[in-house]
Order: sequence, then structure tokens, then C-alpha cells
Amino acid sequence: MQNQSRLKTETPNGVDRLWVALAEADAVIIGAGAGLSTSAGFVYTGERFQTYFGDFAAKYRFGDMYSGGFYPYATPEEFWAYWSRYIYINRYMNPPKPVYERLLALVGDKDYFVLTTNVDHCFQKAGFDKRRMFYTQGDYGLLQCSKPCHRGTYDNEDMIRKMVLAQGFAIDEEGVLIPPEGAAPAMQVPGELLPRCPRCGRPMTMNLRSDDTFVEDDGWNAAAERYTAFLTACQDKRTLFLEAGVGWNTPGIVKFSFWQMVNARPDAVYACLNYGEAYVPDEIMEKSICINGDIGETLCQVAENGYR
Repeated sequence: MQNQSRLKTETPNGVDRLWVALAEADAVIIGAGAGLSTSAGFVYTGERFQTYFGDFAAKYRFGDMYSGGFYPYATPEEFWAYWSRYIYINRYMNPPKPVYERLLALVGDKDYFVLTTNVDHCFQKAGFDKRRMFYTQGDYGLLQCSKPCHRGTYDNEDMIRKMVLAQGFAIDEEGVLIPPEGAAPAMQVPGELLPRCPRCGRPMTMNLRSDDTFVEDDGWNAAAERYTAFLTACQDKRTLFLEAGVGWNTPGIVKFSFWQMVNARPDAVYACLNYGEAYVPDEIMEKSICINGDIGETLCQVAENGYR
């Protein structure tokens, strides 16, 4: 499927067709990208960015969280001031909108599996079974040795909480990060809070796939094996490949693999939910559903369809 012309389209009666595909499916494989979390309210610009990173934006003149994550901070204390806030609000706070919960309500009684490039843990926070998920690109909630000297990862919640509190933030009863009142937050963390590898003493870093130092630990490998086993088990079943919010940064992980499997499986259906970027190759157009629009709103419409 290398020479296909990608058709940007809106499938007629797409919501109705998606409801039918869900109802008839014996198995559902969800492929999720950043657009799903964006629909849930995890946006990296605007008011949310200014609330938590206005001081960094004023000092360094970047306009979104993503850009700030690549800034070459002069000290590790400042680097972790930025990244501790980033990790906390995007991993340990709940998204503002219940989009993931809506998705679970639609697939929860099905034999499902989740393949995702997201690293924000929203699926598990919404109640998805952690044994039915494969986070291919890592997890904001894990740290690893920066070398790495070994193939282990470490939960970072306690470290991250201490870092944001040390900057003057507070955390309310619901886990929401509250900026300090009447004073600017500190833009550095104390040196004693800098995370270091428990084995070699080197600085630790996030367990995010950015180069060949990414650690695929025992949990990552076990999830990969479960995903492979699930694909094999549903080989001859009526399977819905439900892609939600997947862009073009790493299309080979979800998008291209879904296209290939749908093309190869006679009883498979492909559904693409995306805001302005719903595409389908010519080869599988007749087996596909494309819905351009906000994913959360689309899921609401699908659920309402089921009650008619």
C-alpha cells in the first residue's frame, strides 16, 4: 500500500456506520494518538500553558509546552523545574473532559486492546484494563538512567510532587496543581531533588522514546507480547480497527500498521476519527469509516445513536 492516494473524506452517515461496526465487532483494536488527549482537554497552548508556564514563556519566548520541552536550559535545576510541572499536569492530573471515559463506555463490553503512542496514562486513569494496553513510546510517569546503564524504569510520582511543591505550587484534594498566590513560582528545584540513577549515579531522564537510549523494560516487552498475541487471536474475527487522533509524526506505529492489517483481513473494518486529518487509502476505502471532527463530540454522537 505504498502508492495509495490518501483520501481526505467524511464518510456519509459515518456516526451511524461506526455504531453498527462497534455493535457487530467481535474484537476492537484502538489505535490512539495525541489528538485523543487534545480532545480531552490536554492542550499545550493557551490558558493552560500560561497558567503553569507563563514565567518560562516570558523569560525564553516560547509559546507552547512542546517547544519548552526542547529548550536547552542552562542547569539541571531549571530543566527539572520545567519538566516536573510538565509531567505533573500531563500525567498526574485528570484531563478536563471525559473523552476517554466515553470511549471506554463504547468498547468496555468488547474484547478490546489499546495500542497508543500517548505517554500521559489517560487510558488507565479512565479505567481501561492495563493488561489490554501497549504504550509504545513510554510513560511520563517513569524515569530511566540517561546512559542507560541497565534496562530498568522507576515510578516518578513522589519525585515530581516534591519538585513542584518546592517551586511554591500547591496540590489540592483532587490532585490539581495550584500556582502560588501573590508570588512567582521558583524556576529551579533544589539540587538534592535531582533524580539520579540508583545504580550508577548518573542523571536520570524521562522514559520517552526519542533516541536509541529509550529503555524497553520488562513491562514494555510484556505489553508488546500481549498485543501480538491479541492480534493473532482475532485474526479470523470481525475486528474493528478504531484509530483516534493519530497524526503524522510516527504513522508507522498505528496508522500504517492498521491500514495493512485491514487490507489483509477480509472481516476487518477501519475507522478513523480525527479533527481535519481523517484519511483512508484507496485500497481499503470500501471497508473504512472516516469522521472529521472533535473526537469527544463524535463519541457522544455514537453513544446517542445506540439509545435511539
